[in-house]
Amino acid sequence: MKNTIIYITAIFVSLSLISCEKLILGEDEVNEPINNFELLWNDFNEHYALFEVRGLDWNSMYETYRPMITSTTTDGELWSIFTNMLAYLDDSHTYIYNRKDEIAYVSGSEDDETIIAEFSKDLLRDKYIENVESFEEYPLEFYFDGKVKDKNIGYMYLGGIGFNKKEVDEVLNNIAAFPALIIDLRHNQGGDDYIAADLANRFADEVKLSHTVEEKNGPGPNDFGEQIMYKTKPSDRVRYDKPIVILTDAFTVSAAEVFLLYTKQITDITQIGTYTSGDFSDISMERFLPNGWSYQFSIMKFLTPEGISLDGLGHEPNVFINNEASDIENDNDLVLEAAIDFIFDTYGIE
Repeated sequence: MKNTIIYITAIFVSLSLISCEKLILGEDEVNEPINNFELLWNDFNEHYALFEVRGLDWNSMYETYRPMITSTTTDGELWSIFTNMLAYLDDSHTYIYNRKDEIAYVSGSEDDETIIAEFSKDLLRDKYIENVESFEEYPLEFYFDGKVKDKNIGYMYLGGIGFNKKEVDEVLNNIAAFPALIIDLRHNQGGDDYIAADLANRFADEVKLSHTVEEKNGPGPNDFGEQIMYKTKPSDRVRYDKPIVILTDAFTVSAAEVFLLYTKQITDITQIGTYTSGDFSDISMERFLPNGWSYQFSIMKFLTPEGISLDGLGHEPNVFINNEASDIENDNDLVLEAAIDFIFDTYGIE
């Protein structure tokens, strides 16, 4: 249940940006269905980072699908087999591309349309948020801040994690006077983990371990590099140290989830909404098969300070509430309303 529809429109654009990082698995290899299958299955088997933490049996994919493939298997049949295998991973940081036919598949996409229907930025701006301003040099659709209508509560919508420190300074100066802040990460497509850290540190009150990261670096199941520690620490730039509520949904993904790893260590930050996507890892370089198809996958495992992986699970909200499509159709955002009520009930701010 990941943000495949959002990703899929950007895949072919993004490929040009990563063209310098390619692994041609198909060099000197025969373009034949069985060989394409063996190459893809083995590459995942040796280098995908999350089989253990997600509780996946990749051998079962071989046992299920290898017998289906012969020398006469068509491209359409092979594509169906590959996408079924990737669907098993349920990992939106895992993609396969067919440039020739301009099609792509992102793992874990089955419920995307439902999730998309449960949120509306237009409804936010029309009914709930006033004094709306976009971040400098970014479209209003992607980043904006303002205040909750008729409430003394600041509001910040982040559709990604891709802004700069100067813009964060300006936004925090805009909302500095408000005694509480709502940060909306619903439908957040992720971005840069270092920007996520900088933003989280604007709210930090002390230094704490937030998470560790290990990168897959060999073919064995336990071949990972040195564990790297990351910490929250108070920023030396503009900060905000009042109560914060963060809104999430199943499209809160990647760097947005890393941002939450940092904020989980900060006092007076509450998550309201649904579980996040559960996809934290950076992705591999683009890898090519003999038939020209390419793919990418997760290469890191992120662990909480307690050594727990949230991959495949996502961040659990402190207060669980979900919009239905019918709520949005009737111009009601129950998640945002729950956040407003929580701020009043907990802090007396209205």
